[in-house]
Amino acid sequence: MKANKIETWLTEKLDILYPVIMAPMFLVSNTEMLIQAHKAGITGAIPALNFRTVADFRKALSELQDASPFGVNLIANRSNVHLKDQLKACLDYNVDYIISSLGSPKNIIDACHKKDILVFCDVIDEEYAKKVEDAGADALIAVNSGAGGHPGYIKAEKLIPRLLEHTKLPVISAGGVATGSQLHKMLKLRACGVSIGTRFIAADEAGVSQEYKEALINYKAEDVVRTTKIPGTPLTVINTPFGQKTGTKQNALEAFLNKNKRLKKYAKMLTFYKGMKLMRKAAFSSTYKSVWCAGPGIEYIHEILPVRKIVEKLIGEYKTENDK
Repeated sequence: MKANKIETWLTEKLDILYPVIMAPMFLVSNTEMLIQAHKAGITGAIPALNFRTVADFRKALSELQDASPFGVNLIANRSNVHLKDQLKACLDYNVDYIISSLGSPKNIIDACHKKDILVFCDVIDEEYAKKVEDAGADALIAVNSGAGGHPGYIKAEKLIPRLLEHTKLPVISAGGVATGSQLHKMLKLRACGVSIGTRFIAADEAGVSQEYKEALINYKAEDVVRTTKIPGTPLTVINTPFGQKTGTKQNALEAFLNKNKRLKKYAKMLTFYKGMKLMRKAAFSSTYKSVWCAGPGIEYIHEILPVRKIVEKLIGEYKTENDK
């Protein structure tokens, strides 16, 4: 046993020092962040959708072979037309774990288990948790109401116990953790680890604009709002002047298209496509006209640091809390 290791199911399964996953973040996560996460004693995951082509994705997986353990986030529903090729790439490069989001993870689980790849599934309540448990999931990513991106609707304090009560799977808490004391709290609730996103957007290695990173310092939790304008489903963003101008709710036409049974599928695809283009432009361009995704954890971000320093600070705070 390593002297500094925090013993949980997650650290044992992945052989990492600290029970922390650097969350897979659309347009933010990159290979350098995952490499630095590995060096710092945690693990990082990256969305397959961050790469324009499957060839680019495969190149990234090749670069990450020395950063094991690392994970990949796969969108499991029909909107991801590249799922088959992305999954094959993950199998070919024998990634350590998959985080499955949206849709049924059954095919992903079956394929991954043949190669001893773990599958963690995003869930927001016990109903879906039981479904993925029946499908063979190895652990649950409990997406709570404090999560950035696409949040759940239940607070971590209620969601974690409910999932532990209704399933036999380990629970990794996602949302609302940006400090060591918050990590300590989640472990006390019997989570085996946490998934942290927002705090790592303000990392030196994050491939987003300096303005985006500085917004995480300058804005507070009260400035984080939910919008359906971008993907068609609730997304947490910083309420910048541009966001205030465009509003957070779909207009009448958008709402009609999303409710029409015949047009709903295509409307959601269009909204998603337009929204992702807008987010990509905002993430990398220097303009206040921005759609910057973040969670309420921005309340605790006061400086831009390397991934290594963020982890050191987090674990230092955790140890201080644990020693009380």
